[in-house]
Amino acid sequence: MLRSKYPLFPILFAAILWGTTGTAHAFAPPSAHPISFGAMRLAFGGTTLLLFVLLQGKLVRGNWSIKHVVLAALSMALYQPFFFSAVSVTGIAVGTVVAIGSAPIVAGIMEWMINRRKPSLNWWVATLIAIVGCFMLFANQNSVVVDPLGILLALGAGLSFASYTIISKELLHTQSPDTVVAVVFTVSALFLAPLLFIFDLSWLFEFEGLAMSLYLGVFATAVAYLLFAKGLVKIPASTAVTLSLAEPLTAALLGVFLVGESLSLLAWGGVGLLFLAIIVLSVTPKNKLTKDASGYYKTS
Repeated sequence: MLRSKYPLFPILFAAILWGTTGTAHAFAPPSAHPISFGAMRLAFGGTTLLLFVLLQGKLVRGNWSIKHVVLAALSMALYQPFFFSAVSVTGIAVGTVVAIGSAPIVAGIMEWMINRRKPSLNWWVATLIAIVGCFMLFANQNSVVVDPLGILLALGAGLSFASYTIISKELLHTQSPDTVVAVVFTVSALFLAPLLFIFDLSWLFEFEGLAMSLYLGVFATAVAYLLFAKGLVKIPASTAVTLSLAEPLTAALLGVFLVGESLSLLAWGGVGLLFLAIIVLSVTPKNKLTKDASGYYKTS
């Protein structure tokens, strides 16, 4: 049966919002450099989240682990230049597949080593199906460039996202999802602030640039990561990262139905496998569904 209270839905909604970033960037001014665009995204997102928790009076000083806050913020800050640089060096197809495909594996290994929580069998099956689906989906690209530096940068992006998820999970033990995301993203935006003085920001004063920055900051960052954190409270970090593979699925479907792109038969097969991976993670036998001491949903 479907898992009680559907704890994976917030993760899926977050991934859907992340999947709109490529389409949003396509509508931004051509002069918007990807790295400065990513830095501005965190700046708007961090500010939105901070104002959100301040207005609710939820920001409290106690029980914060400075080490975890800094590490989570640094991980998210590093993800932006790693990912965009990887895509620039080795192409969208290889860069995206390596970055997004490596993250679930890294998260599963980290969770196993740090928390001594062995990933479930359905996680392994779903992750394998999803990674194969990603390869098939991006095989639709006309040109594939395998550059060693680009591969390393993409692996760095995968490690950064996995690290952010694992570390955020620790912060959620003592703080609410709202405050965790607000504090982490505010600090992360401060880490990337120097980049805003390096790149040309004239594109931000154009209507399209400001509109897309606000959309990415408020919806594809603030709202999306808030949903991700709320879902992360109830499910293992490795499962959350695997579910985030709905991001390239969303991006591909938007490209077809909104931008007018076309997918090959092989790529449509990849779309089907990504849907199958989500179903595998969503469905478990009734007699094997339990909760552990921390309240995580798992199979026994």
